Amino acid sequence: MALVPCQVLRAAILLSYCSILCNYKAIDMPAHQTYGGSWKFLTFIDLVIQAVFFGICVLTDLSSLLTKGNDSQEQERQLKKLISLRDWMMAVLAFPVGVHTTVLPFVLIEMRTTHHQYPSRSCGLAAVCTFAVGYILWVCWIHHVTGVWVYPLLEHLSPGVKIIFFAAVTVIINIFYLVGEVLNNYIWDTPKCIEEGKEKPKLD
Repeated sequence: MALVPCQVLRAAILLSYCSILCNYKAIDMPAHQTYGGSWKFLTFIDLVIQAVFFGICVLTDLSSLLTKGNDSQEQERQLKKLISLRDWMMAVLAFPVGVHTTVLPFVLIEMRTTHHQYPSRSCGLAAVCTFAVGYILWVCWIHHVTGVWVYPLLEHLSPGVKIIFFAAVTVIINIFYLVGEVLNNYIWDTPKCIEEGKEKPKLD
């Protein structure tokens, strides 16, 4: 039996992210006052992603609690939509983007305590690529407007090397997606569950 219920743990993680974001925004750094503000940094975007993701997790827990013992089909449909959104965010954003920071332990705890249904691999990879390319274009746009690269390393790379670097980053985030999918399937033994026509019970 878990020492701390999953629902309480998720709520605590959400509060910690909200606190971090408030403190992050309160830091008076010159870079935060320039074009793009905090949104030009992947670390800040990742914090927002994690906060939104765990917010959806908490909302899903509350909705599940409220619909328990309720025969309303509409509420069941809404709950399924929340669960689908939660699982999609976990697969496409929370895990692949969060791998590069210290938020990884929280994401791994969530993956271990709750079975997440991953989208089809093609759809998942397409969504991850869209995020990666979108952020790269955002970084390039900031340079176009300000003449300054968000990350100083890019100042020292030739155009050709920049293209290789951006391509490598996109490949890496796709690899992170695949790692998350494999890890999720390993933890929950998804292929075996599907073969047997049953699913392991969720811990949430």
